[in-house]
Amino acid sequence: MPQKILFYFFVLIMATACTSKKEEIKKNPAGQAAIVDVIIANTTSISNIVEANGSVVANEYVELHPEISGRLTFLNVPEGKTVQQGTIIARINDADLQAQLTKEKVALELAKRTEERLRKLLLVDGINQADYDAAKTAIDSYKADIDYTEALIDKTVIRAPFTGEVGLRQVSTGAYLTPASLITTVQQNTKMKIDFTLPEMYSNVLKIGATVDVEADAAKGVKKKATIIAVEPQVNINTRNLKVRAILQDGTFNPGTFVKVYVASSVDTRVILVPTGCIIPDDKNKQLIVVKNGKANFVNVETGLRQADNIEITKGVQIGDSVVVTGILFARPKAAVKVRSVKTLDQLSK
Repeated sequence: MPQKILFYFFVLIMATACTSKKEEIKKNPAGQAAIVDVIIANTTSISNIVEANGSVVANEYVELHPEISGRLTFLNVPEGKTVQQGTIIARINDADLQAQLTKEKVALELAKRTEERLRKLLLVDGINQADYDAAKTAIDSYKADIDYTEALIDKTVIRAPFTGEVGLRQVSTGAYLTPASLITTVQQNTKMKIDFTLPEMYSNVLKIGATVDVEADAAKGVKKKATIIAVEPQVNINTRNLKVRAILQDGTFNPGTFVKVYVASSVDTRVILVPTGCIIPDDKNKQLIVVKNGKANFVNVETGLRQADNIEITKGVQIGDSVVVTGILFARPKAAVKVRSVKTLDQLSK
């Protein structure tokens, strides 16, 4: 009797489990279409202000290295102070070169006296012309040796190549230096350069003398004017961008500062824009989901200019395509999708 009760109890549990499973399947049937929102791809007029990333560059910048190896005997690095052009920053031990120079000067004096004696003998045919020419050549040779030694001595003195602000000292007096050793830096910050890049499509608006606005992250909302002074003639073959250089008209930034550059464009450009969040990145490509015949199609795309919320699609999407903007995580390639609503870029930007 107890065995029958256990049997009926087991059957009742199995029947209840099967009923629950059937109800769950009815609520979530296999292959249910993902619910998504879309936008209809269309051309949109982009702002005539083009935003670019740039960096602040000192008007002049140099790293000071010794030209020859040797022990540092003198160091004058007023960190953070301004030095004038030609100021001696450091000296390398030149005792051996000075001794060599003295020796060559003595030899030159002896050669001059010898030449003078032989010249008098030549006038009375006391020697032949060849002996006199050899003595005269010896003078020229010693002069060349002196010039060479003086050039080496000049290399032991490191001077400021221009008037500018000295950086931090990297060595101490007494250290043995090589041409690879960094002593300090000198940079001229009286005029600051702004280097930035723009897509080649805007090459016709990059005119020498044109004015651009520059804004630094450290001073949000404060824009300074800069004048374009040069445009790199070669387009970068990897990014298809042009490198541009401008001179800041007023104010200063620290060299290396990241800045935003705003360039006024007179080009009336219409492009396809989609929300940045609907781009699916992977290792090699960027993808969008396009709804065709009620199914999700993953297409590779190429992007262009980026705005605050939207990004330009230059290849992969045609006008009129339905681009999925919500429910992206639930869509599967070639799987059915259900379009809940059609959005606009303005609605998605709010």
